[in-house]
Amino acid sequence: MLSEKIGRIQSPKIIRIGGGVAKEIADVLKQLSLSKPLIVTDKNLVELGHVDLVLDILEQHNIAWSIFDGVVEDPTDQCVNTGLEKFKIGSFDCIIGLGGGSPMDTAKAISFMSVNNGHVRDYKAPNQIDLCGPPVILIPTTGGTGSELTRWCVITDTSNTEKYNLSGLACVATAALIDWTFTTTKPWRTTADTAVDSLTHAIEAYVSKKAFEYTDAFALAAMPAIVENVRIACMEPENTKARKNLMLAASQAGMAFSNSSVALVHGMSRPIGAHFHVAHGLSNAMLLPKITEFSIKGNAERYATCARVMKWAVENDSDEVACSKLIENLFILNEDLKVPSPRSLGHSADHDLLKLMASQALASGSPHNNPRVPTEDQIIQLYEKVWE
Repeated sequence: MLSEKIGRIQSPKIIRIGGGVAKEIADVLKQLSLSKPLIVTDKNLVELGHVDLVLDILEQHNIAWSIFDGVVEDPTDQCVNTGLEKFKIGSFDCIIGLGGGSPMDTAKAISFMSVNNGHVRDYKAPNQIDLCGPPVILIPTTGGTGSELTRWCVITDTSNTEKYNLSGLACVATAALIDWTFTTTKPWRTTADTAVDSLTHAIEAYVSKKAFEYTDAFALAAMPAIVENVRIACMEPENTKARKNLMLAASQAGMAFSNSSVALVHGMSRPIGAHFHVAHGLSNAMLLPKITEFSIKGNAERYATCARVMKWAVENDSDEVACSKLIENLFILNEDLKVPSPRSLGHSADHDLLKLMASQALASGSPHNNPRVPTEDQIIQLYEKVWE
């Protein structure tokens, strides 16, 4: 009897999707028998008025709340500790994470660290964090990270400049309210980078060694929606169809990679973010074409399918031709979205730093899910190509 790959699915109990669905936050809290949330967000979202929308609903339903708006981009262990201190003194029974990946990941970390001892680094992958803290309700305001549906979060350690994965049941939100209307205020750079982040999630989930039929369905649905809508959303920020499609695709890609895995692009992306403070989506975008080009030899059939589903290749193209078209179009996409190189942003890296980054990339575990698993020297060479 042939052995069958077993799929293991983790997702929120409640998922609500649609324009204006954030206004249902009070109903979701009631459904979960929750009554005193700590809202985790950042100051930019407060200034944009997004937080007020949620607060007004809570006020209308006489729900007590407090806010922690000290989240920073690429959240750090210090940021988590500050939020955790506020949570512990407030008698809160849940956490609402409102924002992009940074507030959502911070909300997850505050929750599980409220019931787990030690430092957040003690729980980095490959450890699985299954002792769950208080319920987390996530409301994404960007169409990219997919964190609202995943079993992952990413935190930067300020003591050793390392950006690490945290994973497990404790990182799965209790509820997700996915409201695309928040995204119409996002500028070109954020729109482009978060969309390519989603595309990277979808492609890596599909080619991952841990992929299976369930995750394939989400990944293959997300890819064409992203490439068909990202340019429109960048040029027409208030195009509701494009924004809606990108937000849905981000969630689909999130479900895909959360239950399979990401791979080499993400493994190499985190050290760029940690050492140079480049936004996660942007560092993925910098890497995606060249890392895909390196990886194709490991599973040309799957990469060719990616090209075909995005209509960059036709059905009767050979896998070799389809893969060539995939690489060509990934470079074109980056050019159209004005994705810079690390060097053009003024970032320089000598061999010693690239060696450290390569070591950190491998230690994250993600590269081992790649169709073609690189050596440390190969990762250094890939970084050098990306820096050109």
